[in-house]
Amino acid sequence: MASLGVAVIGTGFMGKCHAMAWSHVRAVFGGETDIRLEVLCDTNEGMTKQRAGEAGFTRAETDWRRLLDDPRIDIVSITTPNNLHREMAIAFLGTGKHVWCEKPMALTLEDAEAMAAAAEMSEAKTLLGYNYIRNPAITHARKLIQEGALGRIIHFRGQVDEDYQADENVPWSWRSRLETGGLGVLGDLTCHLVSFAHFLVGDVTEICADIDTVHKFRPVPGSNEKRAVENEDIAHAMVRFESGATGLLMASRAAHGRKNMIRIEVHGTKGMIAFDQERMNELQLYVADEPAAERGFKTILTGALHPPYGAFTPAPGHQLGFNELKVIECKHFLDCIENDIEAYVNFAEGLKIEKIIHGIAASAASRRWLDVR
Repeated sequence: MASLGVAVIGTGFMGKCHAMAWSHVRAVFGGETDIRLEVLCDTNEGMTKQRAGEAGFTRAETDWRRLLDDPRIDIVSITTPNNLHREMAIAFLGTGKHVWCEKPMALTLEDAEAMAAAAEMSEAKTLLGYNYIRNPAITHARKLIQEGALGRIIHFRGQVDEDYQADENVPWSWRSRLETGGLGVLGDLTCHLVSFAHFLVGDVTEICADIDTVHKFRPVPGSNEKRAVENEDIAHAMVRFESGATGLLMASRAAHGRKNMIRIEVHGTKGMIAFDQERMNELQLYVADEPAAERGFKTILTGALHPPYGAFTPAPGHQLGFNELKVIECKHFLDCIENDIEAYVNFAEGLKIEKIIHGIAASAASRRWLDVR
């Protein structure tokens, strides 16, 4: 039996999500390759040992560099803060280990370019954590688009809102600094909109954008000091696709009441689809050539007829969630490794997303349209 050893770096929200995906992928999808949970790595030794035991890893480590030459490790999940992605990814690719890295790809565009170059030089596979596009509803939407159900695609509209920076009293943190957090809402949220846009419509080639920092200073924990927020809370962009279609991207991390609101619309000459991440098991479809008296939006409730929903549960209405999307993404990565094919979104495709989100910041600064190819 083939065997692949896995290391996960990071024990936070996404680290746990990756650990769950690796432990569940064979139980959900089957397969002959043995998945070995070899190492969980983080800087806090006691916590890492505890969580390694809870998740079923063979051992815990506090220095990721000890994993580089470990022959028992074939795949590394990087779920660390953004400023560590470049060094880790390039180092592991250099030793031939496959890399699954969380988004955003990197702190800067230069970092992302270096990572993509390292991936091109390596025989190892790469994947970025854009798991929202793994939703069976989105897969079905892509199928409808490719089959021509909407006619010629003319417009994409995407909105993503959360409220984790809406309160002006939220403390200043690493998220507020370009050196540690990089871009603000662009790196956290807008990149997801771009992944949807590319998956459903195709590559974005031109942008014209505006950004804003709503709360320009935040309180420093444990003091009376306030420090400047160095990145953006809100970003809006008009875009043009390679196909000629147009689009709008809107994002805010300061939207009171929004938790994970991602609203997607794809408009065609014969109809449109709409999707809301907060109702992630539903897809809205409007077909314009139906009889006028019966014309209207149809709700498609995902189920076993929308792969790979049925691998989790055979019954529509029982719902998939965020963590299940990560398991689907994990299965995709395993398939690519086993069959020696490129994953999506790999580092090369991820660089396209990075060019767009950094291009939005540049467009806002220059107040003009920019080519982001």
